[in-house]
Amino acid sequence: MEYRKLGNTGLEVSIIALGCEAFVEDNSNAKKFLDMAEEAGVNYFDLFSPDPAARSALGEALKGRREKFIIQSHISSVWKNGQYERSRDLNDVKAAFEDSLGRLGTDYIDVGMIHYCDAYADWQTIKDNGIVDYAKELKAQGKIKHIGLSSHNPKVAMKAVEEGDIEVLMFSVNYVYDMLPGTENIDDLWADEVYEGGFKNMDPDRQRLYELCESIGVGITVMKAFAGGDILDEKLSPAGAALTVPQCISYALSRPAVATVCTGARNTDQLEESIRYVDASEEEKDYAEAFANFPRVSWSGHCMYCTHCHPCPAEINIADVMKFLNLAVAHNESNGIREGSAEFRLPDTERGHYEALQKHASDCLQCGLCESRCPFDVEIRKNMDRAEAIFGL
Repeated sequence: MEYRKLGNTGLEVSIIALGCEAFVEDNSNAKKFLDMAEEAGVNYFDLFSPDPAARSALGEALKGRREKFIIQSHISSVWKNGQYERSRDLNDVKAAFEDSLGRLGTDYIDVGMIHYCDAYADWQTIKDNGIVDYAKELKAQGKIKHIGLSSHNPKVAMKAVEEGDIEVLMFSVNYVYDMLPGTENIDDLWADEVYEGGFKNMDPDRQRLYELCESIGVGITVMKAFAGGDILDEKLSPAGAALTVPQCISYALSRPAVATVCTGARNTDQLEESIRYVDASEEEKDYAEAFANFPRVSWSGHCMYCTHCHPCPAEINIADVMKFLNLAVAHNESNGIREGSAEFRLPDTERGHYEALQKHASDCLQCGLCESRCPFDVEIRKNMDRAEAIFGL
């Protein structure tokens, strides 16, 4: 198993994590899923469901091995009248969280995830109703170690991240959603009519969100990496072609700030398929050729950090140069500063990472070999010029 740092939390998390579906589809599976996870080195799981039976079953399965797992559990997900609800009532929120601790048999949660916020007004309600303050109290008491937020809307997520209270973001990441503009209506993500006009390249707000999180150290945990299974099925995929499980996971893990993919396995076969990602070949993980040949979607001109441009005759790590360039620009744009303006400033993190590279954009021979290999027709030589101008190397 491969592990990554979860932003600035200090946590080392497995790149494959368990989504909640495993525990709510059939509560009796909880021990079986945790056994498989432990054996494979999966140390992270998400529990959004407030279902008491699921929480209790998971608590039983955790006995004797709590410290082997990093738990992401949700604040504001409550159980009322025999069903799940998202609540902004502070009393309900507090009762549900304490219930979760009790049923899971633990005195702390690693990541307390404020649950499902896709609208600006809802984020304001979360703050006004004391839920953010409650999360801070829980952290001060040691009942949660880190504060998170789950969202499907890049604009709202960016606002929450910029305000500084969020250490971890749970976000829906796949190539289909990444092409859609932010929306406060989650149903838009899978409405057929939304995709009828076709799309080209990543939505800029989503790009900025990922790069902002990377720049300031907010770790991203991924949900909906398979878009509910739609992008695994040629007939259902808006792109008109299917991806494989390894390609979907590889795409999500290639986005800036992403630490782990919470795979929504509903049975052990699906979990095993996701775990096999760590042993998949580079050819099996490669999504670039598939993206370049989608019949109804175009990524032309957009760097996917896929490394098809490598190797460089000057030994430049082109993908890293592109990444640090984009991060520096995104950091300034988040503050309303445009590239080339007198106010443009390099974040210390990106400057340090860029300077640590063995070769820099200034070493570019302008030979164009990288562009001849790029599946997405990125103007790499122009971007090398941009990077040299910004970083001075």
